[in-house]
Amino acid sequence: MCDCEPTHTGPTRRELLIGAAIAAPAIAAAGAFITNRTPIANAAVPSVEVMPGLSIFPRSAWASGQPALGPILREDPKFFLVHHTASPNNYTDPISVLRTTYRVHTATKGWPDVAYEFFIGNDGQVWEGRTGAMAGPVRADATGGSQGFAQLVCLLGDFTDVMPTAAALSSLVKVLAWMGDRYRIDTAPAARATFVSRGSNRWAAGTVITTPTIVPHIAMSQTACPGATFAPHVTALATEVEAQRAAWSRVIRPAVRMRMMNP
Repeated sequence: MCDCEPTHTGPTRRELLIGAAIAAPAIAAAGAFITNRTPIANAAVPSVEVMPGLSIFPRSAWASGQPALGPILREDPKFFLVHHTASPNNYTDPISVLRTTYRVHTATKGWPDVAYEFFIGNDGQVWEGRTGAMAGPVRADATGGSQGFAQLVCLLGDFTDVMPTAAALSSLVKVLAWMGDRYRIDTAPAARATFVSRGSNRWAAGTVITTPTIVPHIAMSQTACPGATFAPHVTALATEVEAQRAAWSRVIRPAVRMRMMNP
């Protein structure tokens, strides 16, 4: 979990994670979703293809016995925040990292669920995080005063000294493009969103903030997330996100595209 505003004085996120973390295809009939049944470590539930080349493992693939512990609110998203877990990059079991993230966010930080709507592994696999994220826009935690305005995508690993893998970056572009389409958010490089901060360690409550629609977590909070090496590149992903949206628009009929955006 990235360096979100501290709510306690106990162990750091990195300390809590380190032990557990180490241990275009053709569209079928209109409105149908293609299931990817390629197994992954411990994932008994198959992923679902939500757009050509983008499959997502639902929350049930990793979160058995780890339900939301409180209400998960809806939101009207305006932009996207990119995070990292700040956990080791050499993990072998992504589900272990996801479950450890859940425990830290709920037991240590006191949130009702993992903060992020979606996670991306170093192999490019995408996982639903916060309860209800596949069904529609749910409000995240740890958003630097932008709760209710931002959807969060978190990469598994620590990108302080290295960039994410090519597979992870490719999936990140696709997830942002899919959500951009889904929530009608302009992801062009010049696009901006405006909201009133609810208060963070960077922006006082009531501050009017104008931001690019794809930004690293550090833009909203006093944090190193998503890593000093990766963070400067996040906003520039907008060009690739726009290209991906354009590519999908050329190959998917509008009616089918609308249904695929909302699995």
